Amino acid sequence: VHLIPVNPIREDGLNSKSRKRIMPDLLTEPPAVDPIYEAHVYCNIPTIAERSMEGNAPHYFKLVSVQVLIRHGDRYPLYAIPKTKRPDIDCMLLPSRKPSHPQLEAFIKHMSKGSVAQMDGSLSSLPRYPSHSLCEMGELTQTGVVQHLRNGQLLREIYINKHKLLLSDWTAKQLYLETTGKSRTLQSALSLLYAFLPDFDWKKINMRHQWSTIFCSGSCDCPMRNHYLEEEQRRQYSLRVKNNDLEKIYVDMAKIVGIPTRQLRASNPIDSLLCYFCHNVSFPCTKTGCIGMEHFKVIKRHQLEDERERQEKKLYFLYALLATHPLLNQTVNRLQRIAEGKKEEVFVLYSAHDVTLSPVLSALGITEARFPRFAARLVFELWQDGKRPKEHFIRILYNGADVTFQTSFCKDYYKRSSKPMCPLEKFVNFVKRDMFLVFNSTSYYDACRRRPL
Repeated sequence: VHLIPVNPIREDGLNSKSRKRIMPDLLTEPPAVDPIYEAHVYCNIPTIAERSMEGNAPHYFKLVSVQVLIRHGDRYPLYAIPKTKRPDIDCMLLPSRKPSHPQLEAFIKHMSKGSVAQMDGSLSSLPRYPSHSLCEMGELTQTGVVQHLRNGQLLREIYINKHKLLLSDWTAKQLYLETTGKSRTLQSALSLLYAFLPDFDWKKINMRHQWSTIFCSGSCDCPMRNHYLEEEQRRQYSLRVKNNDLEKIYVDMAKIVGIPTRQLRASNPIDSLLCYFCHNVSFPCTKTGCIGMEHFKVIKRHQLEDERERQEKKLYFLYALLATHPLLNQTVNRLQRIAEGKKEEVFVLYSAHDVTLSPVLSALGITEARFPRFAARLVFELWQDGKRPKEHFIRILYNGADVTFQTSFCKDYYKRSSKPMCPLEKFVNFVKRDMFLVFNSTSYYDACRRRPL
């Protein structure tokens, strides 16, 4: 099931490649969302240099830790539209082909030498970079590698060059790296790290394997989380059944490819069509006709309507709170230890999926955030007040936009404070206590088992 979160943050201007975010102004929101514009934003084609608000703080503040959660970069579809030719995308890395990056050639050479890296379990058997002349299903593309080389370069300029978060003699203990067991997430992490680290040294790379896409580690047993997810999926199904335009489009597409409508729907055609769209390849044709932009628009528009209804019904929000607590709890515990002066990992990278980022955004209350585009990044910065060294603050940024004061736990704080960030204890209280209030519970274990009234 393709679970899509939340309403869009408006972008500055109509160019989807310009990444400067602005705070949403509800009075000037366009009355209707343009599905083609939204699809361009989702593709995140790397062209224009991205501006970001990461690393911004008063001069007397010291940056002490950065934790980054990314979605993998652009990938080949996970599903094929039956009876059509697969999109012709080349997954060989060629620095001369666009989109490219100044470090792409060096990255390819470096990735072929990674035998000394420490990789958990099955990660060691995954390829370090994409290398098929016709992409395999779900494989990271050259665009995906370039997206994360750009992410790494941008974060390096801010956190390494400006804030000296890691020095040239950095050690393995200063990093915490974790990825799911898919080649696209491992390769995305390596792309970002290669451009980010002061000196990419395989001996210091210790990549942990996370078997769960929601990064719940040893706390995954949560019956009520599954209950809310099933309810949300029922809501999605009901909305789809009511949409006559969508049904007509599916019937029409099914006729074009010559299969039952149900079979076409099960093949999740939007996943495949987005690949054609993002790579500017013509949609597939058969002897009966061609799938066209109108088909694409109707399905994409339905996704956007689904996001809006989901906001109102709150089932996904309840799922998100339970799904993300283990990851947010781990994040909070680490930030607390660092604030207490313990020598913890100063740079953390989780390489994940849309189904990882999406519930985190929802749980934090960032309702204006867009569905995680390819190579989306969510950043938690921990700052120490130089004038009061015992006081620590966090900033949360999504794709370079400061969303700290969009979170449910720090929404009104900026009205009472001149500091452009949120006290760490507010985040701690939210994760340790307030996340469970809506379930009438006081702990994750209890919330996971308490039936709604």
